[in-house]
Amino acid sequence: MVRVGVAGGIGSGKTTFCKVWQELGAFVVFADDFAKQLMATDPELIQAIRHTFGKSSYLEDGTLNRKFLADEAFSKGRVEELNNIVHPILWKRIDELSDQKEREGIQVFVKEAALLLDHGRPKNLDVVILLEADSPNRIERVVNRDKTSEELVFDRISKQKTIDEVREFADHIVTNNGSIAELKEKARILFTDTKKKL
Repeated sequence: MVRVGVAGGIGSGKTTFCKVWQELGAFVVFADDFAKQLMATDPELIQAIRHTFGKSSYLEDGTLNRKFLADEAFSKGRVEELNNIVHPILWKRIDELSDQKEREGIQVFVKEAALLLDHGRPKNLDVVILLEADSPNRIERVVNRDKTSEELVFDRISKQKTIDEVREFADHIVTNNGSIAELKEKARILFTDTKKKL
């Protein structure tokens, strides 16, 4: 099995790129979605969040109190504290899932995460793909997708690492300043190239 990491800032096209790979037979884990799922279902993570952020982190029926946790993290400057709890368990569960999928015969396993390269290149990846796009394109895409303001998107971009800070960790850099069709074609070409590593 080939283990692939796909990274890139908000609005760079990671999701579109990865969905093409899914259609071609890769198993893709979208780290943000998986983290949300784990925060609601993983006993180890639930216990750690409760211990750090208090009983109000979860509602009486056991579901995650997203509003409370978001307020704690973003309004009170505790984002890094939350990430330090979630990320180690998230990466561990993704590695376990990767091993399971290998046993099931999956040939290409993809870990998609904006923060993938924030602490260097993960050791257990065979291929790292980095998506980049000009800021105006990224802002326009996210404004249209999330129905949010340019200011909020620009603020989120400014908090993420720049392409130059993580470029050295990537095997392939995909520039996405054109159409969706162009990005999908680049994804298909790179998938074929990656499968040759099997």
